[in-house]
Amino acid sequence: MAKTRVARNVHVLRSERLTRDLIRVFVTGDDLATLPELTQTDHYVKLLFPPQGADYTWPFDPEQIREDHPREQWPVTRTYTIRSFDPQTRELAIDFVVHGDSGLAGPWAAAAEPGDPIAFFGPGGGWAPDPAADVHLLVGDEAAAPAIAAALDALPLDARTEVFVEVADSTTHVPLRTGPHTHVTWVHRDEHGGTYGEPLAAAVRAAGLPEGDVRAFVHGNAALVKDLRRFLFVECGLPRDQVSISGYWRTDQTEDAWQAGKREFVQQMESDEAQLLARASD
Repeated sequence: MAKTRVARNVHVLRSERLTRDLIRVFVTGDDLATLPELTQTDHYVKLLFPPQGADYTWPFDPEQIREDHPREQWPVTRTYTIRSFDPQTRELAIDFVVHGDSGLAGPWAAAAEPGDPIAFFGPGGGWAPDPAADVHLLVGDEAAAPAIAAALDALPLDARTEVFVEVADSTTHVPLRTGPHTHVTWVHRDEHGGTYGEPLAAAVRAAGLPEGDVRAFVHGNAALVKDLRRFLFVECGLPRDQVSISGYWRTDQTEDAWQAGKREFVQQMESDEAQLLARASD
């Protein structure tokens, strides 16, 4: 029998608008008392939402809904990185990118009021920066920005870091903690025709791989990941165990559609990379 996942119930404490497109929501609740120690900087949760047109709202029991309702009305999940968690106050912060009324999580965050209920599965995660590395390469778009910001918070202030972040335009820079050896390159989509992923990958390529023992974190749009996997693994020969790289989302796909096809997408990338490496060794 499959193990039943237990949803943690929380409620909104407050929210802050960080940029035009970014809202930070703080949640709290007794269920956070049993949250495990968050030792990774890419910890994430899967927030639960009623799908559009569902005949129920919060609060609800996810497992009961699955028993009583047809599949198209089951709760849907949306994955978000934990920006911070204070175990003393039981305040957990999540950053949401909001694009008008589209989607489920963004509009919810934009309208969130103190006391509003929500629940999530998790946390998951498995990466944190190695402070012993010579240089840290941190790359991502808004979806990965919380993990990048958390990594910068966890590193020593004088750590050497090369950071590349893609945002909509110059007015939407994400707040980041920086030190004397932190170099941040902002990539603005409005300067590149609004394209996701490709301008960011081009900026990383143009800068070249930093010298020294590099540890890299590269997450965000699938186009970014496909290009930079080839750059880092095939062209630069960076060992795979020194890189955390994954597509958080894909243009014009919902999270459900992306997750359904992600395994095949990764397998194709790995096959292409293996062929390129084989040709290079001939």
